[in-house]
Amino acid sequence: MTPVIALVGRPNVGKSTLFNQMTRSRDALVADFPGLTRDRKYGEGTYEGQRFIVIDTGGLTGDEEGLDAEMARQSLQAVEEADIVLFLVDGRAGLTSGDELIANNLRKTGKRAHLVVNKTDGQDPDIAAADFYSLGFESTFQIAASHNRGIRSLLECLLPSEEEREEQDRAERYPGIRIGIVGRPNVGKSTLVNRMLGEDRVVVYDMPGTTRDSVYIPYERQGSQYTLIDTAGVRRRKNVREVVEKFSIIKTLKAIEDAHVVILVIDAREGLVDQDLHLIGFVLDAGRSLVIAVNKWDGMDPEERARVKEQVRRRLDFLDYADKHYISALHGSGVGVMYESVQACYDSAMAKWPTNRLTAILEDAISQHQPPMVQGRRIKLRYAHQGGSNPPVVVVHGNQTGALPGSYKRYLENTFRKVLNVTGSPIRFEFRSSENPFAGKVDRLTPRQRVKKDNDLKAGRRPKKQRMKSKKR
Repeated sequence: MTPVIALVGRPNVGKSTLFNQMTRSRDALVADFPGLTRDRKYGEGTYEGQRFIVIDTGGLTGDEEGLDAEMARQSLQAVEEADIVLFLVDGRAGLTSGDELIANNLRKTGKRAHLVVNKTDGQDPDIAAADFYSLGFESTFQIAASHNRGIRSLLECLLPSEEEREEQDRAERYPGIRIGIVGRPNVGKSTLVNRMLGEDRVVVYDMPGTTRDSVYIPYERQGSQYTLIDTAGVRRRKNVREVVEKFSIIKTLKAIEDAHVVILVIDAREGLVDQDLHLIGFVLDAGRSLVIAVNKWDGMDPEERARVKEQVRRRLDFLDYADKHYISALHGSGVGVMYESVQACYDSAMAKWPTNRLTAILEDAISQHQPPMVQGRRIKLRYAHQGGSNPPVVVVHGNQTGALPGSYKRYLENTFRKVLNVTGSPIRFEFRSSENPFAGKVDRLTPRQRVKKDNDLKAGRRPKKQRMKSKKR
């Protein structure tokens, strides 16, 4: 589905300029006086392969009469047609009563609306946007449409990424929460699938390699939709010789990417082995939520159980955020409790967080522990927003983010995980540095400056900048 984005706001706040930037055209007339746009205008744009439609509208004041009333009707019609509404305000003029009237009318429509503070060039964007936070919008963006600044970040937040579009396609084919059951051969994966379904749905036999292909099984439990994915066991590469088994492993790895939550089944009687850790690594690389199920727990004496628990605690110390269950798939003990962990993992992986909340968490984290200095300059992290789900992606914007050390990135990850109460799911961070508006521009001298520079060179005098640097030394 192609998203439709409507631009609304007071006259002369930059709607037509933003329309031209988003569509990469000059279809909308732009001039420095209000009321130029009267009819709603449609345009098409693309961002990273995603098509979208933009609607430019006439300015609203809240007390329209005559021709202005007809323009307002056109704008409200655009809001009804849109999936996303961008409410533009003027960062130089500040908050006005007209902005408050438009904000109140947008709330009544029930549409998904975002506040966009335009004309932030030449001033501190945070200061320019400060007055508008009182309007109560969940997400606020700061842009300079005339200079094409901040628009990429805006589109990145509004439009679904390629991963999210693939997720929408999978959701149509496999409804509900998709649960992948993975593990080594003969650890009880198919037995666990049958126990969770309450019937003998897949073949169970005491021989490794019984399951050859990944089986997707939709079902319903207590009014909730699920899709269980039974997979083939994954052995170490040196033990894989048959061609069929190689294809089975490829199907298993694909099933992990299709799943929302992965349940890794471990054989309690063999303990945690290196191949289990390799599978955990692949699940984490795929960004999927993880639940650990230690199977065949029945019939073990207390000493063996204590030894296995200590081994799991010691070797999986890096997975302290993932729930661990000790179960018997054959007898069903502990299996039902795993649904609570699956639901918590799914909620964390698919959570949507507003930009202002993520930015507030970032500011609190910085106040507790500032980023380090690099070449005499402090790394600055300005704001954060969500860049995707399953796994949740937090995009942090700032300066010199490429020099941020790994220890500080882990500190941010642990802070966000604790505050947002993320269970079972990894969190990915993307750090982006602000664009330099003067990059690639030539410093052109005026005729007077050019004559002075030539005279300085003829007289053997150094330029003014070099003289100032030598004085500092």
